[in-house]
Amino acid sequence: MTKYFAKLGLNSKVVKVHCVADDIATTEQAGIDYLTNLHNKYPFWVQTSKDGSIRNIATKKGMTYDESKDAFIPIQPFKSWTLNEDTGFWEAPVAHPDDDKRYSWNEETTSWDLVE
Repeated sequence: MTKYFAKLGLNSKVVKVHCVADDIATTEQAGIDYLTNLHNKYPFWVQTSKDGSIRNIATKKGMTYDESKDAFIPIQPFKSWTLNEDTGFWEAPVAHPDDDKRYSWNEETTSWDLVE
């Protein structure tokens, strides 16, 4: 079994996600200490998870870690979408239609287009 740690760069952007064996990362701090030593004293690491059970969401390169929320924020999918501060997820300016049809976001018209 392994634990996952996000390597944070400028502005807390995730630059890579690393795996550490459970017997090494017995705690979050033990995993951070291990990676800090392994990567020439690079100090900016935060534990994450593959399934989103730790810090809001499954983390990948390009996401941002928000220290005040202690959560990872996904990449903004479209310029018109805004971050819901309560959930930590991006939302379209128009609600997704609530039916069984498939839609895709149209950024030009800021609306949902039916997928035929």
